Amino acid sequence: MTSRERCLAAIHGDSVDRAPVFPLITFFAADRLGVPYRQFATNGYVMAKAQLKLRESFEVDAITACSDAFRVSADLGGDVAFPEDKAPYLVKPLVRSENDFRNLKGPDPSKPRSRMADRSLAVREMVKAAGDECFVLGWVDMPFAEACCVCGVAEFMMMTIRQPELAHELLDFLTGIVVEFSVTQIEAGAPIIGAGDAAASLISTRMFREFALPYEQQVCAAIHAAGGLVKLHICGKTGHLLNEMVQSGADLFNVDHLVDFLTARQVYEKAGKCFKGNLNPVADMMQATPETCQQKALECLRLAQGSRYMLSAGCEVPAAVRDNVFHAFCEAPQKFAELNKAN
Repeated sequence: MTSRERCLAAIHGDSVDRAPVFPLITFFAADRLGVPYRQFATNGYVMAKAQLKLRESFEVDAITACSDAFRVSADLGGDVAFPEDKAPYLVKPLVRSENDFRNLKGPDPSKPRSRMADRSLAVREMVKAAGDECFVLGWVDMPFAEACCVCGVAEFMMMTIRQPELAHELLDFLTGIVVEFSVTQIEAGAPIIGAGDAAASLISTRMFREFALPYEQQVCAAIHAAGGLVKLHICGKTGHLLNEMVQSGADLFNVDHLVDFLTARQVYEKAGKCFKGNLNPVADMMQATPETCQQKALECLRLAQGSRYMLSAGCEVPAAVRDNVFHAFCEAPQKFAELNKAN
């Protein structure tokens, strides 16, 4: 099977020769290409080159056009800083009052030299070079996460309490942008869009149902209508949200190491959904030996056996992970398949 076929089969519940290897990688890819993270985050050609080199060097089945959460914020007019070796960030909130929100104008995700267009360029380059063989992800952040970006996390949380109607207006506005951004990347060739909503891990189930889930559902529905699939990525402690997250309409779900693996498996298996995870990126990878990392990966594969599953860390793979450790991680599904065949 090709990597693309393997990933699609896992998502759809068809038979696979082995579990796909599907980690989220940004800093690790930039580091192995030998470029400053600033270049990786600001130049779609460099991002594509780094992800393609990653695939050439390691047995990964998917590569991702992801670098940071401030593409939309930048194109809305936000002042985004680009450190040489750290992720970009918004210097100050873009929306600090209702008037600030009323003055926002929706950006064109295909506008030349915009940050959104740069991500679509990276997708296009990756698809052109490896899309027939490899699973290429586009990337967006869900409306709740985008609202936390443009307002600041604490500030938007307070808006949901003090000005809930305004919060919903902002979320509606951002949903339209996220949908356009997603569709642009699908048109660039991405078969699936990764959608981050990390800030949603900080809220209660009730708040999630009101301020996050309805907008996730709209984004997922729009991506499906455009012919794409969705991976929902909410890192952090999301055990209390699993039953709500599965209602988003996403096709694939990331499970952080802070979430009980078997609990997540039960939820996603019951819903007929594919999930991935959940090695601890630090303890099980960055601080691990090849042997201990592979043993943890094999344990995840054992616990997931019989389910729709892909091997991944719970969140991004750190750049400090040694090559021999990452090789051992990537080789685990093949070893697991061979052990099962032998038995």
